[in-house]
Amino acid sequence: MSRWPLTAAFAASLVVLLAAAAVVPAPIAAAPGSENATESATPDDPSASGEPRIVSALPDPATPDDRGEFVAVAAPAGTDLSLSDGEQTVSFVAPGGTVAVATDPSAASNLTAHPVVGSGLDLANGGETVTLRVVGDDGERGNGVVADRLSYDRSREGALLERRDGAWSWWPRALPRRNVTTHGPANATLFVLPDSPDRPITTLRSADERILLAGYVVSSARVADELVAARERGVRVEVLVEDSPVGGFPRRSARVLDRLVDAGVSVRVVGGPHSFHHPKYAVVDDAALVMTENWKPAGTGGRKSRGWGVVVRSPGVAADLAATFEDDASLPETAPWETYRVGRSFVRTESANGSYPSRVAPESVRVDRVSVLRAPDNAESAVVARLDAAEGRIDVLQPTVEADGPFVRALKRAAGRGVRVRLLLGSAWYDEEENRALAERLNEWADRTGSPLSVRLARPGGRYGAIHAKGVVADDTALVGSLNWNRHSARENREVVLALSDPAAAAYFREAFAADWRASGRGSESNPGLVAAAALAVVAGLAALRRLEFEK
Repeated sequence: MSRWPLTAAFAASLVVLLAAAAVVPAPIAAAPGSENATESATPDDPSASGEPRIVSALPDPATPDDRGEFVAVAAPAGTDLSLSDGEQTVSFVAPGGTVAVATDPSAASNLTAHPVVGSGLDLANGGETVTLRVVGDDGERGNGVVADRLSYDRSREGALLERRDGAWSWWPRALPRRNVTTHGPANATLFVLPDSPDRPITTLRSADERILLAGYVVSSARVADELVAARERGVRVEVLVEDSPVGGFPRRSARVLDRLVDAGVSVRVVGGPHSFHHPKYAVVDDAALVMTENWKPAGTGGRKSRGWGVVVRSPGVAADLAATFEDDASLPETAPWETYRVGRSFVRTESANGSYPSRVAPESVRVDRVSVLRAPDNAESAVVARLDAAEGRIDVLQPTVEADGPFVRALKRAAGRGVRVRLLLGSAWYDEEENRALAERLNEWADRTGSPLSVRLARPGGRYGAIHAKGVVADDTALVGSLNWNRHSARENREVVLALSDPAAAAYFREAFAADWRASGRGSESNPGLVAAAALAVVAGLAALRRLEFEK
């Protein structure tokens, strides 16, 4: 197996690479040793503060005449309240806790678990502002003290508008909102692409009972070969793909899915409520394969993209992802491939055919804890929490990032408190200009503030074709999955991320990141804060030196 060459320059940077090896990661969802612990993902509960608040609204329940629409309100028992949309006002006395205020209580009771009181407002699908007031002693309900206000521009059919983390967001009413779950310890195989294109294939090949494969696009003939072979030996094989990929549904993918269906594989395409069904995972018996890459030649085929992946052998992690698979497969908008393809036209797309060396070998480790993160359920808050808990260093590999988004803001907060932050962005022609401008802006901010943050654009140098990975190493936790660093991905898409809380897993992906970082180096991004952090890292690295493997 090939390893990276041990050069003088690499040896000099080795200690810095391992600077934060001894940092203990903060758990994402559970204390060490817990099995299948959960972190609450329920909506904010304003009633805990004793102040009346609007909790949620269902303005378009996808029923005839929108019967059953409601506004949910939390307030202490006995509070005299009014709700108004500027045209109608309804009054009621809070019974305590959260209740749904509805014009048609009977219909609403089928759409919410909250107790229902009447009568409610007629909510406009085209936009509405609803005001909650506490009525004064004078009984003038229309002139009471404003306690809360909810506004939306346009409703989403069948979706709840909920307050979470202080912000309003839409969530499909019929879709369970899954919690962050943590499992462990577990055996795991870590790998990167394009270096190890056989790892996803051999994982699929090992199936004895089931394969649940979820992706954005499935167009790899090699993957199809394994799915058909598994089906022929009696394995239950099911596939989920996105129904509206950007640019149109690829003709190559359509041919692959036709072949799978002909072989008896269940193939379904996922339409709403997610903007995109964008995860890249497979449940193979009691193992979970999670990647940053698509099931296509450029990704799992090893023909182009730099990606990260992990195979975790854990019944708990596999069960979590199987539940997510079933959630999305059961959505009303999810359709069988045979139905979806009727009358469809498909677009011709190019297929990557690059060839790249295998410099980074897979590695098997025993991972202390594995947390399952999902978007839009909980991934944004969980990732931001992990970044905010970092004490030593954060390394991030992303094709592009949202400049003012929650993740970049968290990186700046980390650098501001002295955490060494490195962000490596893609340099593909469609991202380069925007990424270069962002890198310059963030590097200037770091210079101005003396913060140890540095941003580079990737220089593949023949080792891969383009950055597609969405990877993070924060202290001793590695995050591997499909989550792009923008609000749309975090709040609108179906995404899946595994958080591997373990020093060995973090060291593996940090080593892979460091090789790409060095190859993309330039001399102009150093800043006083980074120099100071590097000096501290040398000391820490000497104390925390761990096993690394190099090419001989």
